[in-house]
This record gives sequence, C-alpha cells and structure tokens, in this order.
Amino acid sequence: MRSTILFFTLITIVSGAEERWTDLLDNKLSQWELWMGVPRTNVKGLPPGTPQSDNYNKGVPLGLNNDPKKVFSVIEEEGKPVLKITGEIYGGLTTLQEYGDYHFSFAVKFGEKKWAPRLDPARDSGLLYHCTGKHGAFWNVWMRSLEYQVQEENLGDLFLLAGTAADFPTTPSEKIIPGVPEWKWDPTKPFLTAKGAERFANHENPHGQWTTAELYVLGQQAIHVVNGHVVLSLDKARLQDGTALTKGKIQIQCEGSEVYYRNLRLRPITAFPTDLAVKAALPMESPLTK
Repeated sequence: MRSTILFFTLITIVSGAEERWTDLLDNKLSQWELWMGVPRTNVKGLPPGTPQSDNYNKGVPLGLNNDPKKVFSVIEEEGKPVLKITGEIYGGLTTLQEYGDYHFSFAVKFGEKKWAPRLDPARDSGLLYHCTGKHGAFWNVWMRSLEYQVQEENLGDLFLLAGTAADFPTTPSEKIIPGVPEWKWDPTKPFLTAKGAERFANHENPHGQWTTAELYVLGQQAIHVVNGHVVLSLDKARLQDGTALTKGKIQIQCEGSEVYYRNLRLRPITAFPTDLAVKAALPMESPLTK
C-alpha cells in the first residue's frame, strides 16, 4: 500500500500535447503491414500450389502482405472505417512504426463465424504490444511480444509470447482451463514473475456489442483497461534475457474468429492518469533492466 500512495502523490498532470490522438486506421491500412501464417488444410480457394498444414510450427507461412483470402479488410460503418478480420487463416496486422510511452484505445466486437481449430473455444483475437524481432516468431505467425488478450469473457488477460517476461501482482487462479493463465491479477498481492495472468474481472459488453479497450504503456509498465475499469497491470516488461522492453510495434491477431475493430487511435503520455495508476498498484519506479 505504501508504494501505491507514493505513486499517487508523484503522478504528473497529462499535458495538452498528449491529448493529440493519431488515428491508425484508414481505408488503405496505410500505417500497417500484414503477415499471414500457415493456412490449414481445411482452407479452400487458395492459389494453386499454396502450401497448407495443420501444424503451424512446421508449415510454410503465406508471409508478408500476402493475403489471398482477404482475411484482413476495411469496411465502412456510419461513415467511419472498421477493420474486419474473417478469422479463416491465422495472421497479424502490424504497425509500420514502433511506439513507446502511449495510450492506445480501440473498440472491438466479435462476429459469428468461427474456423478450425477454434470451432468450440471462445472467440479469440488479441492485441500484441512491444512487438520486436522478426515476423512469425510465435507459431510462424506472430511477433515476440506481450499480449493484451482479446477473447470472449477474457478480455484483458496477459500472455507472454516468444520469450518475453513481466512482473505483476497475482494470486493463484481458480480456473483450470487449457490456455488460460494459472495466475490471476490481484492488486493487493505481491508482484511475481509468471507466464501470464488472468484479468481481474469481466467488464466486457455482451456478444455483438462494441467494447472499449485501452492500453497504457509507460517505460516497462503497462495497464490494461476495459470499459474504463483497470483489469490488469504489469511491471518490468522485458525479454527473458533481461533486456528491457519499453517500445515496439503493435500487432492485431487473427486467430480463428470473425472480429471487428474500430476507433484505433494512439497518443503519447508522460504519466498514467492518477485514478488508473492508483488502481493499478504499480511500484513508484520501474528502472530499466541492464
């Protein structure tokens, strides 16, 4: 509790310059590039000779900006662009630029369509941040990164992909479900290093409705927010070799489910908003790991 109070007293006021948002979504996806993974054997209508495999790690990915099935596209809704992801082939939409010390906001909702191998599990996608290294580092699809989970009834969970690490206040999770972190974020508990964490509580809107999700990143710290509620925070984001992670590209996952994103926008910050910082219970300082 003491560190939380100290952090509260040292929070600075967000400057007017930090109110300037940059819209990241347009009709041409001009600020993004595509990396498409390995098409499964059930995918039809691919160009003749396209390699297909049900083993992502041993298959041949479609690669950079090669999306023959139009898995990623932009449609228009109420005069504004909306990112449509069909879910048919695993892939990632990746920013061309790297970002650090920012507030990223987006709205998301799932459609109805599901594709193998995720016909039964909850509809799934994800927002990957601090993406570094090469495309396809994880399952021949996604970059090395931290994942803000975008999944039905699990929005805001944390996964650590392809050699990343972080600390967060946790308690053992009551869920024993394959693919769900065995730890649950709890701001009253000590910070531990684990492979991931379940978000604090479910604050999503019902299926078919837009949910607002936000990510705050400052140095090696991050806060996950869903519909205005802090659901997870982390400290000392890093690679497993100890190298600090303070910036990187942002990647949006296609992972077997039809999903829509809109209002993708980002602005720089020099401090967390006071109310969120207190609820996140982050330590006052997070020195870079040398």
